Amino acid sequence: MTLLLTVNSNALRRDLKSSLLLQARLARHQLRRMRASQRYSSRSLEATPVLFANSFPKSGTHLLTQVLKGFTKIGPAVDSGLPAVVTFEGNTGRQRSTGEIVGDLERLLPGDIGYGHVHALPEAVKILCRHGVAAYFILRDPRDVVVSHVHYLTDMKADHIHHRYYQDELQNFDQRLQASIEGVAGMLPNIRERFEPYMGWLGHPEVLVLRFEDLILDRQKIIGRVFDHAVRRGFNAARDREAAIQILAENIDPARSPTFRSGKVGGWRDSFTQRHKQLFKQVTSDLLTRLGYERDNDW
Repeated sequence: MTLLLTVNSNALRRDLKSSLLLQARLARHQLRRMRASQRYSSRSLEATPVLFANSFPKSGTHLLTQVLKGFTKIGPAVDSGLPAVVTFEGNTGRQRSTGEIVGDLERLLPGDIGYGHVHALPEAVKILCRHGVAAYFILRDPRDVVVSHVHYLTDMKADHIHHRYYQDELQNFDQRLQASIEGVAGMLPNIRERFEPYMGWLGHPEVLVLRFEDLILDRQKIIGRVFDHAVRRGFNAARDREAAIQILAENIDPARSPTFRSGKVGGWRDSFTQRHKQLFKQVTSDLLTRLGYERDNDW
């Protein structure tokens, strides 16, 4: 009974803290919108699409979000400052309801910049593909994702629900990488199962699909695509295209990303053993070819 009361008490304190933090963010959000309205006019802000960076976790979310936040420097846009819209709570592992996710998305107002990890739920697709939204989906080679996932859970996110298991129960990097690839029964689906709910974003022209690798290796070109997509979706830039792209590029600063580690492209080659390769192929089947990272399974 005492343990149950303690657990409930901790949960209540956590919920209260989250509620207070959200209220503070909402207040700052309104203040930022007032300032943007004063700078560009309320009419201009209301005519600006929501800019939303969506991704599979550990795929460059923060870098893309930094690019989008640069839009505040080139036209009527607002860094909403609102929490990421997520499908799963990191500290509890709880899958959030469709209603909660929709509520978060609906909270974003014209000109707001937001980000998250949102499955291609029909309700979410309807919101992010509608008029008045410029949505982006960034993905990354799943082999690099699982390596990043290991470092994230082990070294960077002590409050994550899986941190203790990765740090204390798994003995070394080899075991941790295996867990990130094949999953853990009752705790973590395998990498293919984790990715499948996002695949639906790839079939919608209203959503610009980007690769993390291209953002790293061909930054100016990709940021140009990001800018052009926003303009097509209704963003009215106060700067010419060339100047705007330069400003957006300069807004990228990996040091400001709390979860950025190396941003290395193809780093999985330094981490995968032959056994990891075989396990990954068994678990993922044709995932890499569907995403365009390999022509076949002979890699």
